[in-house]
Amino acid sequence: MPELNKLEQIYEGKAKKVFRTENPDIYWIEYKDSATAFNGEKKAEIENKGVLNNRISALFFQYLAKQGVPSHFVELINDREMLVKSLQIIPVEVVARNIVAGSLAKRVGQPEGTPLAKPVLEFYYKDDALGDPMINEYHIAAMEWATPEQMDVIKAIALKVNEILKEFLAGLNIDLVDFKLEFGLHNGEVLLGDEISPDTCRFWDSRTREKLDKDRFRRDMGGLEEAYREILNRLEGKLKG
Repeated sequence: MPELNKLEQIYEGKAKKVFRTENPDIYWIEYKDSATAFNGEKKAEIENKGVLNNRISALFFQYLAKQGVPSHFVELINDREMLVKSLQIIPVEVVARNIVAGSLAKRVGQPEGTPLAKPVLEFYYKDDALGDPMINEYHIAAMEWATPEQMDVIKAIALKVNEILKEFLAGLNIDLVDFKLEFGLHNGEVLLGDEISPDTCRFWDSRTREKLDKDRFRRDMGGLEEAYREILNRLEGKLKG
């Protein structure tokens, strides 16, 4: 690929900035050190968080690509930035759950840590102003946020990612409790987008049950950077060893 340059910023979210490049099909992503929770009500700056999430996401996307899962990831530029394919974002967030935790524990009245008999997929409307409300496939079809065919692809990818990562992480003594995925269209193809990191996943140490994800920030547990770095170290030890 010809060398590209970071041009004007076109979007800034809670965790990332998006920039154009000379190639309209390729965007430049910069990961921020900002930490947010509860729909942005709780905020802080965590040193090196952007670096860790950028590198962790790149490793996950590269591993998934080898397993046949298409994503927007193109290449890692440096510790904080990556190139990705431009996406027309589908405004449906997908949460895959393997173990009861977080909001699900409150909704079903089960203690955190209760294993689920099979993976659960949940859908949320991607809208910060509304608090990303939970929706179902009837809403998605009626509001034309995605076609039934696109949702079939999204569900298949989400379940495939879940199986691949659950097995892979088990080998690193990490339980994949749940995680959020986002998708978009690139030249009409549904691709996995956003990031895969401790910001968007719940990771528990399978031996100690220690939380290695953003719940450490949500619940004022401290040690967020150390937890994220532990995830990166285990990934690099396996994938680069």
